[in-house]
Amino acid sequence: MADFFVHNTSVVDENVQIGRGTKIWHFSHVLSNSTIGSNCSFGQNCVVGPNVTIGNGVKVQNNISIYDGVEVEDDVFLGPSMVFTNVVNPRSFIIRKEEFKKTLLKKGCSVGANATIVCGITIGKFALVGAGSVVTKDVKPFEMVYGVPSKHQGWVSKAGHTLQFNEEGLAVDDFDGTTYRLDNNTVTQIQ
Repeated sequence: MADFFVHNTSVVDENVQIGRGTKIWHFSHVLSNSTIGSNCSFGQNCVVGPNVTIGNGVKVQNNISIYDGVEVEDDVFLGPSMVFTNVVNPRSFIIRKEEFKKTLLKKGCSVGANATIVCGITIGKFALVGAGSVVTKDVKPFEMVYGVPSKHQGWVSKAGHTLQFNEEGLAVDDFDGTTYRLDNNTVTQIQ
């Protein structure tokens, strides 16, 4: 007996690894050579793969396709109907599978509903992409971006709260007491 759940309307191809405690809900499809970690949740109407790696604790909301070329690290949140691409200049009459660009979502980042992530970029750890954004370039760790195209809008804590830095470049998130340093337009967690 499997130690994960797949709804009976979903399809899991051969040569797929699914971790313990993961739930895959209605009308989803996991294609071959994909790996999904433990304690993940996939809403209805999701497609994964082929050849996709997804970490542990990932939350994939309804209507999301995670294509070949996308890698998702642990504890990432993907909001409803957000979109990945994998080719910069698609044409229906030209096969460009050799041109798939790698897209990397680092640990703990969140992507809001209906956002579009253009292929070939990295979204840094604990970054926050606002709903409806079109992300066309890398997002730094702890950075908050939104808009069309998305632009820097500030910095967020590990818990997703906006950070206000003092004159020494320090900020504390009252939620859990974590401390952050802003130096040379880069944020790091120091406590």
